[in-house]
Amino acid sequence: MKSLYICQLLFPLLVLGKFTPEDLLSAPRRGVAVPNKSGTLAVFHLSSYSFDTHNSSSSWNLLNLDNGDTTVLFSDSTVQEIVWLDDESLLYINGTNSEIKGGSELWIAKHSKPSEGYKAASLPAPVSNLKTVSPPDKPVNFVVSALAYPNGTIYNPESAPKKLDTGLIYESLFVRHWDVYDKPEKSSLFSGILSLQGAKFKLEKEIKNLMADADGIIETPIAPFGGADDFDISPDGQTVAFISKTPYLNPANYTQVLVYTVPFDGSSKPEPINLEGKDTDGNPLPEGAASSPKFSSDGGALAYLQMYINGYESDQNNVLVYKFDSSSTTALWKPWDRSPSGLLWSADDNTIFLTAESYGRVRIFQAHIDDVTPKEITAEGSIAALHLLPSGDFLISRNSLTSSIGYFIFNPSTKDFKTLLLPTEADPQLADLSKITAEDFSFDGAVTKVHGFIVKPSDFDSSKKTRLAFLIHGGPQGAWTDSWSTRWNPALFAEAGYIVVTVNPTGSTGYGQALTDAIQNQWGGLPYIDLVKSMEYLENTEEYKYIDFDNAVALGASYGGYMINYIQGMPLGKKFRALVCHDGSFASQNIYATDELYFPQREFNGTLWDNPENYSKWSPSALIKNWGTPQFVIHNALDFRLPISEGLSVFNILQSLGIPSKFLTFPDENHWVLKPENSLVWHREVLEWINRWTEASSNTGTAKMGKVETVLKTQEEL
Repeated sequence: MKSLYICQLLFPLLVLGKFTPEDLLSAPRRGVAVPNKSGTLAVFHLSSYSFDTHNSSSSWNLLNLDNGDTTVLFSDSTVQEIVWLDDESLLYINGTNSEIKGGSELWIAKHSKPSEGYKAASLPAPVSNLKTVSPPDKPVNFVVSALAYPNGTIYNPESAPKKLDTGLIYESLFVRHWDVYDKPEKSSLFSGILSLQGAKFKLEKEIKNLMADADGIIETPIAPFGGADDFDISPDGQTVAFISKTPYLNPANYTQVLVYTVPFDGSSKPEPINLEGKDTDGNPLPEGAASSPKFSSDGGALAYLQMYINGYESDQNNVLVYKFDSSSTTALWKPWDRSPSGLLWSADDNTIFLTAESYGRVRIFQAHIDDVTPKEITAEGSIAALHLLPSGDFLISRNSLTSSIGYFIFNPSTKDFKTLLLPTEADPQLADLSKITAEDFSFDGAVTKVHGFIVKPSDFDSSKKTRLAFLIHGGPQGAWTDSWSTRWNPALFAEAGYIVVTVNPTGSTGYGQALTDAIQNQWGGLPYIDLVKSMEYLENTEEYKYIDFDNAVALGASYGGYMINYIQGMPLGKKFRALVCHDGSFASQNIYATDELYFPQREFNGTLWDNPENYSKWSPSALIKNWGTPQFVIHNALDFRLPISEGLSVFNILQSLGIPSKFLTFPDENHWVLKPENSLVWHREVLEWINRWTEASSNTGTAKMGKVETVLKTQEEL
């Protein structure tokens, strides 16, 4: 308790810069903007948290696409999702139900008179992911997702039978996934119709589970991160397409996801369109994870993304188009070496627009169906969402390293952006971020050029030395991009008085699939060499003489946390005064305690029993004799991807070796820290730790670095 109390007393003494953790976490968080059919207005969600009242607030807002003006539609937190029915009317989910405890409702209101809305449907359970098709003067076909019992009945936790015990029994995987133990209730799609009855729309009959008669257990949206992009409704409202894990393959060992279609009225069972067969070029259909099914504007085709390898979650996404009249599938743009994450049809169905990571940005690409390769049409920032307007322009939701989501009109012909809302101008908490600079750099890595970002504080002075915060990303198939985050935000570290360096080493995404794949069975190999070379490049380049390499710290989470534990025992770790490891792996042989077993089996090129040497080869646990750098360990109790025992092992060893160390855990957080009050503690503690080892005088810093001079041995020597 004494050490905790001391840390708490340090908080007010920290010099946290112009942009503080409170600013980051209390600034408004905007969702993507969704336009009406004529492209004149859009709706978006906004939430914020107050550290004064310790309460969150949220609202739904209207955005004028001509002048960027915003007005509040609803400030009631029970309004959970909104979709446009036409240019004037909105359909939204009310998260409460006046008739059914634990139920929900659908309401309709005009945007000009939101307070005069009316209830259109009473639903027997919580629902989400509302989608509609609403032709003028015709009934509204809608689809929502909700949990369902194995027999297909919708699940309401308030009315569910109460168990007297807490036992959970399993005879197959998953036992637990991400941050919850697996339960028999699975997410299903329910369809319903709202028809005009007098002057108001009303629910025709009970909503119907479209997946109740499926062969095997299937679910959509797919847990834990699935959402409305996991399904789509055809323009005529008669067919629903959705994705689900293959029912006869255990989801812990396989990544295969099938694309199903089912009649909107549920008159027949769902049928997969990509289970087997060949594409129009005679090649076998992909067998990996599928995503983002989207009907063409005329409803005659369905585009979707799919990976070829079953068991590799970071394989390249390929664009496929299924034509209903011929039951044929075409794989588009196979030579293209990017992995798209989203797609959108043009109005004439001849062009598809894609979002994909590329060189540290999430950019828009476009390609005609008959083109060879998609062409990049945006360059800066990261695209969070795009919607095609009747004018041919796009409504863009975009963020960057120095701005949360803002809204823009983008002209694909001129490449011009018209700003509708810029958070650095609208939000006082973010005002100083416009002065921060983020620049690209690249160097020769282990096998190819490696790219990264350097983020400088708003008061940067090139004539002065500034401390270094070296951030290592997770994944490992991920990347630092020109995008916003409220968890690992480079701008925050910059404003706390650091030059922030983020490197995308071997294994990173957005630089071609070959670089992403090259990390297989190389966790401590090629990526480590890239990180070493990045430091050597920066240290030996005159342009970066403003970086104080004698006052450097390194931080990482997930795979980045693994790398922190790894460099703790390697020469690179001795370049840093302190380390921060969030939810990192310690003993690679323990990785079978994770949830998705296909991950280690791919990453380490085999199973633990067939290829044990691959699991021990790069394990940080083999390098303990080299440890010596002060380290902060953070590991959360609900992290089922990397169980807390990994973090406790590291901290216990650090303490036993007498190495200065600190441990933080949140019993109610998972792999991430999401709750505002917890996140504030996380940021304050992390900044306190790195400031402690870089702000102190040299004699204080050296005194606490007692183990740094330990004679180093490479992992091969051990």
